[in-house]
Amino acid sequence: MSAVRLEPGDTAPAFSLSDDSGKTVSLKDFAGERVVLYAYPAAMTPGCTTQACDFRDSLDALRAAGVNVIGISPDKPEKLAKFRERDALTFPLVSDPDRAVLEAYGAYGEKKMYGKTVTGVIRSTFVIDVDAKGKGTIERAMYNVRAKGHVAKLRGELGL
Repeated sequence: MSAVRLEPGDTAPAFSLSDDSGKTVSLKDFAGERVVLYAYPAAMTPGCTTQACDFRDSLDALRAAGVNVIGISPDKPEKLAKFRERDALTFPLVSDPDRAVLEAYGAYGEKKMYGKTVTGVIRSTFVIDVDAKGKGTIERAMYNVRAKGHVAKLRGELGL
């Protein structure tokens, strides 16, 4: 497993992934904007639901500040569609079934879970500044974040 850890100023790995509706979402789609890309282990689980609903409930404030939100997990688009529908999520959820993008961001690898070392998605959040040409630069990279309270902390750090 790669032990990638992105830092502010690093180039954000480009991606083009299918969302919950089968549409392709690419980082370059957000040229000239800021993006919060957050990695979560599995749709429809309690912690991931808490986090997704927190992003949903903060979306107006984030968008008003020019910040877009994208959730990424290894789940298949069909499961993401159920997650979106069940929780009325209003931002793209992208599917990374081979975990290549998650690995490129350092959001997949060994982690501690209930005292054991396991391999899986590391709950992480990245704030990416996307230039006019669609190239992203990491503004913030946060690893091993907590599902509960993370969005409020992020908004505080971004001054929103």
